[in-house]
Amino acid sequence: MTSLDIGLQTIRSAAYRVNSAWDRLGRTIKRFMPTGLYARALLIIIAPMVILQSVVAFVFMERHWNSVTQKLSSAVVSDIAALIDVYRGYPQDAQSTQIRRIAQERLGLVVDFLPASEMPPPGPKPFFSLLDQALSVELRKIKRPFWIDTVGKSALVEIRIQLDNAVMRVLAPRSAAYASNSEIFLFWMVGTSLVLLTVAIIFLRNQIRPILRLADAAEAFGKGRDMPNFRPRGAREVRRAAVAFIEMKLRVERAIEQRTTMLAGVSHDLRTILTRFKLELAMLGNAPEIDALKKDVEEMQRMLEAYLAFARGDMGEQASPTDMAAFLEELKDDAERTGHKASVEFTGQPIVTVKSAAFKRCLANLVTNAARYAHSIAITGHRDHRWLTVTIDDDGPGIPVAQREEVFKPFLRLDDARNQDQGGTGLGLAIARDIARSHGGDIMLGDSPLGGLRATVRVPV
Repeated sequence: MTSLDIGLQTIRSAAYRVNSAWDRLGRTIKRFMPTGLYARALLIIIAPMVILQSVVAFVFMERHWNSVTQKLSSAVVSDIAALIDVYRGYPQDAQSTQIRRIAQERLGLVVDFLPASEMPPPGPKPFFSLLDQALSVELRKIKRPFWIDTVGKSALVEIRIQLDNAVMRVLAPRSAAYASNSEIFLFWMVGTSLVLLTVAIIFLRNQIRPILRLADAAEAFGKGRDMPNFRPRGAREVRRAAVAFIEMKLRVERAIEQRTTMLAGVSHDLRTILTRFKLELAMLGNAPEIDALKKDVEEMQRMLEAYLAFARGDMGEQASPTDMAAFLEELKDDAERTGHKASVEFTGQPIVTVKSAAFKRCLANLVTNAARYAHSIAITGHRDHRWLTVTIDDDGPGIPVAQREEVFKPFLRLDDARNQDQGGTGLGLAIARDIARSHGGDIMLGDSPLGGLRATVRVPV
C-alpha cells in the first residue's frame, strides 16, 4: 500500500467520523426541537432576532458603553489627580478655598478635606457595576489608598482618597463618569423586539389557523364526518390546498353517490325477480322439490343483501353522538337471547360520535361470529381522549395466526376453522372491517384470555 493510498484511507476515515458526529449532533438537536408548525415558525423568527439583538448588544456594550464609561471615568480621575497636585503645590491656601472653587466652577466637582481618620474601611463590591470597575482601574493609577461609593447616592459618586495629612472627599455627578443613556438604548432595543414578536405571533396564529382547520376537515372526512362551515382561508397556498381538498371530497362523494344509485337500481331489479320467484313457488303448492327451491331463493336473497351491504358500505349515514355503554349492553342481551354466556364492561366517557347503525352492524357481526363458535363472550369497551377501543373475547377454537388477515378478504370462507359466514357469503368480517375503516379505525385479531379469539375494534373519537 502506497503513501497515497494510506492518505486517502485516512481522509475517508476522518470524513466518515465527521459525518457520523454531524448526524449524531443533528439527531440530538432534533429531539429538543419543537414538532409543531406554529412553534417552528416562531423559532425561525425568534432565533435570528435574538442572535441579532445579542450581537448588537455585545458590540454596543464592548465598543460604546464600556469604552465611553472608561474614558469618562479616566477624565474624572484626571481632574481629581490635578486637584491633588494643586493641593500639594499650594500649601499657603490652608482652607483649600481656591481648590474648592476651581473644582466647583471649572470641573463640576464638590471637594472637601476630612481628617485622616475619616477613611472608611473597604466595602463589598457591587455585582456587575461597570462604573465601579472603571473608576477602580483609573484610581489605582494615582497610587494612593482610595474608597468609592457608586451605589449610595443615585445621582452622585463619592470618592475618598488618602492624602498625607487628610482625606480628600470628592462628589462627582454620575453622568460625568458613566454613560447613563445606555440603558435607554437597551430598553428601546428590547421594547421594539417585544413589539415585533407580538406582531409576529399574532400574524402566525392567523396563518396557522387555516392549516389546522384544513387538517381537522381532512381528519373528519376520514372518520366519515362532515364540517359544513369549512371554506378556504389564509394564504394563497393554503387556499389552494383547501380548494383541492374540497374538490377531492366532492369527487369521492359523487363516486359514492353514483355507486349507491347504481346498486339501488340493481337491488330493485334483482328483488323484483326474486319476488316473482317467490310468488310462482307459492302458487306451485307444497312438495319436497318446491321446499328446496324456496330455501334456495331465500338463500339467494340473503346473499344479495350481503353483497349490496358490502358494496354500499353504509356511506349515507351521518355520524351522531351515541351512548356506547348502552350500545354494548344491547349486544350482550342479543348474545344471551341466543343461549350464550356474555358479559360487558365499559370505562371512560360513554358518549362517542359514530355512525350508530353502521357501527352497531360492525360489532354485531363480530359478536355473532363469536357466538357461532363459542359458549362464553366477554365484551369490553374503553374510551380515552383519542380512541374508542372495543374488544370481543370468546372461548371458541380461534383462527390460526397465519389466516387472521386472510379472513377479512371478501368472499373468503374457512371451512375447517371458524367464520361468521360459514354457509353464507363470507362477507361478515369484510363488512365489519370496512365499517371500522370508514370511521378512521381498524379491526385486529389476536389471542383471547378466554382461550379463543379476540377481535379488537379501535376507532378515533
